[in-house]
Amino acid sequence: MTTVRLPLFPLNSVLFPGLVLPLNVFEERYRAMMRELLKTGDDEPRRFAVVAIRDGREVAPTAPGLPDQTALPERGPTAGFGPDPVQAFHRVGCIADAATIREREDGSFEVLATGTARVRLLSVDASGPYLVAELEELPEDSGDGAGALAEGVLRAFRNYQKRLAGARERSLTSGADLPDEPSVVSYLVAAAAVLDIPAKQRLLQAPDTATRLAEELKLLRAETAVIRHLPSLPAVDLTRAPTSPN
Repeated sequence: MTTVRLPLFPLNSVLFPGLVLPLNVFEERYRAMMRELLKTGDDEPRRFAVVAIRDGREVAPTAPGLPDQTALPERGPTAGFGPDPVQAFHRVGCIADAATIREREDGSFEVLATGTARVRLLSVDASGPYLVAELEELPEDSGDGAGALAEGVLRAFRNYQKRLAGARERSLTSGADLPDEPSVVSYLVAAAAVLDIPAKQRLLQAPDTATRLAEELKLLRAETAVIRHLPSLPAVDLTRAPTSPN
């Protein structure tokens, strides 16, 4: 088992390998993380791990509020995640490589990172200024029939895009330039489809590419059938990852 120890950045979203992650970093615990990453040499990757939050808050409360107006604001690396932070997170996440870390005048950071590889969360160390995780790197096995499944998912995804664009009364760029490598297809579709966090998390932790593609095929067909009967949908960009408010 290959393990790695990396800074941990929990989010209310799921990061997939190959997908871009823009971050607006303003909490002190994550500022400290970025300052530490900036010490890494330019010829080395600036890596941290991203996990989706199962039970907790991405941004810790910083002032008294409802329901208790006298409650003290939460501080420290575990703020918002309870006494045992590992229980607040989904156990499979993704390593992120920060290509750009730019510090603003107010001390916050603008970060642009890319997901690289899946990892399993083993433990969390909260003794420092930010969370650090012990992680097991997960291989990406192709599984049986991944190539044929990828072709079916691409067809279903193009149909899904057309239906979604029609329901939103807007046009989308052609999917003619979509990749055809099965694992890349599986992650791109998982990130681009309008799904909730539990559904995206299930896709991230699929045991192999073929299993992920088979699940996506079911989801796309079901979502397309639902969209067909809806007059309109809220605006959600398909091909852009959300910027974290953190």
